[in-house]
Amino acid sequence: MSVSANSELNQWLEMLRSPNVNDRLVAAKTLQHLGDDETIDALINALQDEHIAVQKIAISALWEIANPVAIPALIQCLSSADLEIRTEAASALNELVTQDDLFLLLDKLKSSDINTQLNILVLLRKIHDIQSLSYILPFLESDNGELREAAVTTLRYINQLEKCPQALDLVFDESSVVRRAAALTLGHLQDREVITKLSHTLTNDSDWQVRRNAAQSLAIHANSQAIFALEAALGDEHWQVRKASAQALQKITDVQVMPQLIQALADEYADVRKEAVIALGNLAHLDVIIPLQQALDDPDREVAIQAQRAINKIPTAKEENTFLTQSNAE
Repeated sequence: MSVSANSELNQWLEMLRSPNVNDRLVAAKTLQHLGDDETIDALINALQDEHIAVQKIAISALWEIANPVAIPALIQCLSSADLEIRTEAASALNELVTQDDLFLLLDKLKSSDINTQLNILVLLRKIHDIQSLSYILPFLESDNGELREAAVTTLRYINQLEKCPQALDLVFDESSVVRRAAALTLGHLQDREVITKLSHTLTNDSDWQVRRNAAQSLAIHANSQAIFALEAALGDEHWQVRKASAQALQKITDVQVMPQLIQALADEYADVRKEAVIALGNLAHLDVIIPLQQALDDPDREVAIQAQRAINKIPTAKEENTFLTQSNAE
């Protein structure tokens, strides 16, 4: 750096310590544009500024400079009383933290500040390390619903995690937000009771989003033990649950659900009809040919397209279509 450039930098660094807030704002913004590593210490100090606007600019500047030396100071911002400061710091950290910061994050997770805990739990999703599991588990039993939801969600991002008994009963949590997150997480776990709990949730939970998430997780597992719950859920009062259930039944091919899938072809929602058509095609049973042929006249073009594709999956129907095509050509 030249002498003149260094002198100019010092001028802005000095202004950042001015008692006048407008001077500090101008200095912080200028230092942000300079993006020089030599400004990091001053910007870290500015994170303690009494004016929120100065703090926010300092966070943005440190984010752009992207030097990991600022990570501990940015973590301290997660406990700020100001939502914008916490949000900006969390966004910066989400890009800056790496595997090398795992133990720093785990240490900060011991903080008594809920906002810090919540944000650290989210940041751990980026690192995916199984070593964080023992630190996350206590939050599954927290009295705070937000912490339970954040913790059970983070479990989905942990590499090599196959079983977690402590998470299973969160699908019955008093908070619907926690239940929604838990229902999705169970889609990634292999505990023996997972299918039973998801099936019960699908048919009994009062929150349609929980039921939908349970169906989506059952689709991931594609376990025939869930067939009765999925069959019943085709008649759910909410169309998104019916749609997710039909999608799950695309992977669990069982002629037992054929009548319910055929009935779903008359659903008022095209999305449900489309997924039911695909599921029927996957059954590849001769008895679905006529219903699928009727679905060719569905008012929704995508349903009709999928109906034709489904018909083409059924050997006899495919041969018949070929014959008719040849006859028409003659």
